Amino acid sequence: MSEREIHYCEICGSPYAERHHSIYKSQSILLKEIDVNFKYLCTEHHKGNNGPHKNRYVDLTYKLEVQDKLFQLFSKEFHTEKEIQHNLKTTLSTARKICKKLRIYKDGYNSRELIQRLMGNRLYTREQLKEVEYENPWKEEIK
Repeated sequence: MSEREIHYCEICGSPYAERHHSIYKSQSILLKEIDVNFKYLCTEHHKGNNGPHKNRYVDLTYKLEVQDKLFQLFSKEFHTEKEIQHNLKTTLSTARKICKKLRIYKDGYNSRELIQRLMGNRLYTREQLKEVEYENPWKEEIK
């Protein structure tokens, strides 16, 4: 991505959106430069009261979106290092870092273990989202 590229907020369409890491760098450095982890948000939707930094429901929603995308990208049970590199559109050295602590099986790397590693060694559930439903900023729109 070029520094001069203009991105629009994925929520309201405002120009000059900021790049949000759905899985924070402190949670998984492996997704730091992987596009599937980015969401472009205006300042209000990024750092405002209903943004992922202040609203747990929104934060979990975005994390689940990334996790779902990863499960779509890695839909087979096993993947090779090259497939991981290709699916994540990353470099070979990054793919090797991702695979470094994963157990390799006869057919490659297990998708679930791979996704869990990418997600910061945890998987998120819809039940977690239900637990913080009271913070849902969209509940009035969903009726």
